[in-house]
Parts: sequence; structure tokens; C-alpha cells
Amino acid sequence: MKTNIGISAENREVVAHQLATLLADEFVLYTKTLNAHWNLEGMDFHSVHLYFEELYKQSAEIVDDIAERIRQLGHYAPATLKSFLELTHLTEHDAGGNDSRSLIKKLLADHESIIEFIRGNIDEFADAHKDAGTSDYITGLMEKHEKIAWMLRAHIK
Repeated sequence: MKTNIGISAENREVVAHQLATLLADEFVLYTKTLNAHWNLEGMDFHSVHLYFEELYKQSAEIVDDIAERIRQLGHYAPATLKSFLELTHLTEHDAGGNDSRSLIKKLLADHESIIEFIRGNIDEFADAHKDAGTSDYITGLMEKHEKIAWMLRAHIK
């Protein structure tokens, strides 16, 4: 059935593609957060392990929300590891420590990368593609990432 939500098919396609990239970034970040949760070592293991659990649960919700937003625009969400790796801006972790400081620094860099990507699309979605709904949605998502980044930064100061 045709999607008729007041946004042209061309604009919905562009926005859905950018959201697919964001979805890939978020899925890779989710996986990296699971890695941090599972493989953390050190004296602060218990508290940071629980914190990483909160983060990966929040990431799972974000992944689902973005995929559903893509569907609301009348497109299919990418849903394979291959497609996520082709679309993402993020990279796999290099070998480095499994201590909390090392893992937090890596996760922080990824959150900041996602913040920059989102910030670069907010006005474009609203102005160039006439999609105020997605612009508003990613603004809220950016604010979530900014709060997480602040908290991660506070752990390593």
C-alpha cells in the first residue's frame, strides 16, 4: 500500500537511506556495548558491568525505534549484519584493554560520532526533505546520545 504522509516519495527515500545508516551505526554500537559488558575486567567490574548493561538495553530500544521510523516512511529497514557493516560509519574495536577506562573511551568516541552524524541531518530532514517528524525524532535521539556521552566522559575524567 502506498505511503501517503505528506512527504514526497523522493524525500522519504533520502531520509530512509540516512536513517538506514544511522540504524547501522546504532546496531554496531549496540554490539560494541555488549562486548564491553561481556568482556570487562578490573577492580570496578561490578558497577561498570551493570552500567554497560543499562547502555546496551537502551541501545536495543534505539535500534528498534529507528527501524520502525524507517518503516513509517514506507521503506524496509536493513536487517543483516552484512548490510550494517556496509552502511556504518563506525569501525570494529582494535585490540586494546578490557579495563573500564579503555572500553569507555571507545564507546564515548562512537557516541560522539553518532551525535555528529545526527546533528548533520536535523536541519536537512526538516528543511530540504520536509520531514519535521524525523527531524524531531533524531533531535531527541541526539540528546540521548549527548547525555550518555557526558556520563561516559565523567567516568574517565
